Amino acid sequence: MADEGKPARTKRADARRNEKALLDAAAAVFVRAGVDAPVRDIAAEAGVGMGTIYRHFPTRADLIIAVYRHQVDACAEAGPALLASEAPYEALRKWVDLFVDFLVTKHGLAGVLQSDEAGFAALHTYFLERLVPVCANLLEAARAAGEIRREVEAYALMRGVGNLCVGADSDPRYDARRLVELLIAGLR
Repeated sequence: MADEGKPARTKRADARRNEKALLDAAAAVFVRAGVDAPVRDIAAEAGVGMGTIYRHFPTRADLIIAVYRHQVDACAEAGPALLASEAPYEALRKWVDLFVDFLVTKHGLAGVLQSDEAGFAALHTYFLERLVPVCANLLEAARAAGEIRREVEAYALMRGVGNLCVGADSDPRYDARRLVELLIAGLR
């Protein structure tokens, strides 16, 4: 009976690796070509067949939502890891840089989910529940170390970063990352 469990565990581990590879590939393709990019481009990026994508994600909306959640989770998990390996302000700065990458990836999500307001609201709630506490912990560590001002709140910072990223869609000369760097430098 122990042998029967091993292949299933291996298969699940393989399935998890395949899903992660698909999500990473889809995120990369979405950044380059938007959420309407052909599924074959995502399959090629991931090194899998299109059937593998459809087995994991039967619809484009399923794939986009999974990419969004995957990126939220990766951003949330990065905060504590950065704080464990960097000075608090540097950890905050690097985390905000990852957050900017995430915001670029999620571009186009709202358009895809326009007809599903409840689904979009659920994703937004997930986003806030996962990321605001991480940002708050990074800010608190930087405050405790005397590296930033005391009055900065996590939600306000994240909202400001998000607002600075919006302009990048319409003007190729707009450098959201540079503006975000200035914002973060202004926290000191």
